[in-house]
Amino acid sequence: MAKSPSYSCTACGAVHSKWSGRCEACGAWNTIQQDAGISTGPAKSLGAKRGSTVTLTDLATEEAPPPRARSGIEELDRVLGGGLVPASAILVGGDPGIGKSTLLLQAAAQFARAGLKTIYVSGEEASAQVRMRAKRLGLADAPVQLAAETNLRDILTTLEAEKPGLAIIDSIQTMWADNVESAPGSVSQVRAAAHELTSFAKRKGISVILVGHVTKEGQIAGPRVVEHMVDTVLYFEGERGHQFRILRAVKNRFGPADEIGVFEMTGAGLAEVQNPSALFLSERGQPAAGSVVFAGIEGTRPVLVEFQALVAPTPHSQPRRTVVGWDGGRLAMILAVLEARCGIPFAGLDVYLNVAGGLKVGEPAADLAVAAALLSAREDSALPADTVVFGEISLSGALRPAAQTELRLKEAQKLGFTSAIAPAGGKASGVRGINLATMSDLTGFVGEIFGAG
Repeated sequence: MAKSPSYSCTACGAVHSKWSGRCEACGAWNTIQQDAGISTGPAKSLGAKRGSTVTLTDLATEEAPPPRARSGIEELDRVLGGGLVPASAILVGGDPGIGKSTLLLQAAAQFARAGLKTIYVSGEEASAQVRMRAKRLGLADAPVQLAAETNLRDILTTLEAEKPGLAIIDSIQTMWADNVESAPGSVSQVRAAAHELTSFAKRKGISVILVGHVTKEGQIAGPRVVEHMVDTVLYFEGERGHQFRILRAVKNRFGPADEIGVFEMTGAGLAEVQNPSALFLSERGQPAAGSVVFAGIEGTRPVLVEFQALVAPTPHSQPRRTVVGWDGGRLAMILAVLEARCGIPFAGLDVYLNVAGGLKVGEPAADLAVAAALLSAREDSALPADTVVFGEISLSGALRPAAQTELRLKEAQKLGFTSAIAPAGGKASGVRGINLATMSDLTGFVGEIFGAG
């Protein structure tokens, strides 16, 4: 029985069983096209022609680690896993105006000065605009070759002729492949351009960095398959009201994922931050109700950040729950556990939670710090300024130990903290000079720290 043809939308990628003039998923008109199959009959099937034998190896086979080119920007090299790997494809995403082009232009200049031939292709700005930015950043003398082009075929031909070590494409959404019948920025165009550039990088041994726009949900625009194509996916995070910028690796085939690099936006571009904990706590003053310092782990480095909570009576029938820098669903869980296990209600109270400095915290070990900040704000009782808090809270109210307890405590001690509150069971035998108070459940924590429960 012949297989019925399938159709997909070139704007959003939605799959349809039949053709129609309007895509029901995104509402675009005249964007549904029939998908071309790999084969059209028995004569063209894969079984009609024998392929070559693939070389097999066992797991014990030892190979030399890939050579890496270091940019000299330590925070960038850290996120990449130690430097740039040849023939790798890297996708960098971030909000508009967050500093992606600035960071990559600085990186391009450093790589070029280190002897790596670098080409910067801009599809959004003219070459004169890129030169103006380079002059403002003090990079006008860097041996970076510029191009302003969006035609993918011309770009690949140029790269093949020039044979650079690194090519930066800014951005993938502006690239136009002439063999795809859709507008630049559409799902089909982004997928085709990413596939061609990634395949070209592997074939020619050229490292390629692709800049990607993000949607209002914070995801890189285009099909998710683009993130599967590349070797490394980096997100550039930060709030425009803060000078801090976080470069986070969410995927890395050549290094640890969830590694972060911290930068500070200055008039001369992005400057590295060697000690992020000191920077995030630099504006912390006297102890205040609702302020708690959390000792977290981002990738392989410990980072101390301040959680700020505000609890106030609500004038509305439905209390507000506003969160910045943390998961709103997890906040609802902590509030439910405090009420069900400790008898501390938050009904009729607005709850606001913020992570100071613009950092986004995602690890569960922040649960206890959030609970402490909420209780501190509710009871109007400040914790000591020299105390850090960390630990995971289960739905039963039990406290679970956090991983890498010693590393968290050593970072806290280095910054002058003398006491810590953490769940029992954590391995902290190698830390001296810091007073560690361990708790087994949330009820005991509330009773001992706040005298309630």
